Amino acid sequence: MKKTLAAGLIAGLFSLQAPAAIITLDRIVAVVNKDAITQSELNARLAQVEANLKRQNVPLPAANVLQRQVLDQIEREKLQLQYAANNGIKVSDSELDDTIARLARQNNTDVAGLKARLVKEGSSVDAFRDNLRREVLLERLKERVASSMANVSDQEVEQVMKSAQHAQKSEYQLANLLVSVPERADNKVLEAAAQKAARALADIKAGKPFAQVAASYSDAKNALDGGAIGWRSSTALPPDLVALLETLPKGGHTEVIRTPSGFYIFQLQDKRDRSAPMMVEQYHARHILIRTNEAVSEADARTRIQQVRDRLQQGAKFEDLAKRFSEDGSAAQGGDLSWMNKGDTVPEFERAMIALKPGQVSEPVRSPFGWHLIRLEEVRTQDVSGEREKLAVKQEIRLRKAEQAYQDWLQQLKDSAFIEDKLEEK
Repeated sequence: MKKTLAAGLIAGLFSLQAPAAIITLDRIVAVVNKDAITQSELNARLAQVEANLKRQNVPLPAANVLQRQVLDQIEREKLQLQYAANNGIKVSDSELDDTIARLARQNNTDVAGLKARLVKEGSSVDAFRDNLRREVLLERLKERVASSMANVSDQEVEQVMKSAQHAQKSEYQLANLLVSVPERADNKVLEAAAQKAARALADIKAGKPFAQVAASYSDAKNALDGGAIGWRSSTALPPDLVALLETLPKGGHTEVIRTPSGFYIFQLQDKRDRSAPMMVEQYHARHILIRTNEAVSEADARTRIQQVRDRLQQGAKFEDLAKRFSEDGSAAQGGDLSWMNKGDTVPEFERAMIALKPGQVSEPVRSPFGWHLIRLEEVRTQDVSGEREKLAVKQEIRLRKAEQAYQDWLQQLKDSAFIEDKLEEK
């Protein structure tokens, strides 16, 4: 799974204009369960999406097409945010502050500098926080849903390791376009989706940029990023797709591909070989975990992990506290997680871990598993071409299964929702 926010998030959030710059209309354009989407909300998101597409040099789709795509995106987000609220999934102010501080560091400034840049560009700091909170929450929800559905067995890994697909050791930079199909769709719905995919393919063949066509037709979350999905190794992709990609030139595209979730078109943007030695940073860490569950609330778990941290500051040994209080399988080993590579753990844990210096203990860190304290023991650079290969294959299979599980879950969420579309009403 991706362990960071979507590429371009910071640029997209910087593009938010102050509310005063937007003409406010109160007309309701859609209802998602009990939430209304207004014209002003749609206009604000349209301005952001148009700025992002222009920044990527993606030609804008027709205004009515882009408006429809953006409204569909907002509807999907509303469904997910409603699910998060109903299941107690949230992003606290302190977590949001930590994320903003990290984004500032990534952009070679501090929080004050980040806010000054927002003001200078005519953007709203409050809108920036609100949209960042939404993006972090959606990413967290995706990780929780997908991780619970994406188990990978050793047998699956061994099968891939022995396959010709794995022997290729190729990586592909891809973009995709998805016309989704609801579960148990009838023939009429299937035919309409097939025709939509055929129109998209015809536009691509007529010379329209793939990114523009994806922004116009695709139902995938990355549609308004031009369909870009980044680099994927051959082992992270279905064998039949790899065979198709091997026949394409750079910039080429597939025909329409029918899958259980809908109709896909892929574009091969670039290709590279991954057989060279793989030098990576590895992290040796320990942690203490307090889990949240039906009996332990979020607040209680947060209080307990802070009490453990207070004991550390009073001189207690990390290993002893891990053995006594940690609710992870590593407790018996004093919380020792041994050596880890990037990607071996969930994003929240990894981001906190790699920000530490050896010997340093983190502040309380929230992950899908509960609240952690992390101590970084050592960092090293290692050639992991051999030992890492099996773990990489497992991670790649998990990535593919997680993405499919997430898309299936999202479609089921949409199928079970009440959505009333008023966009075309006068």
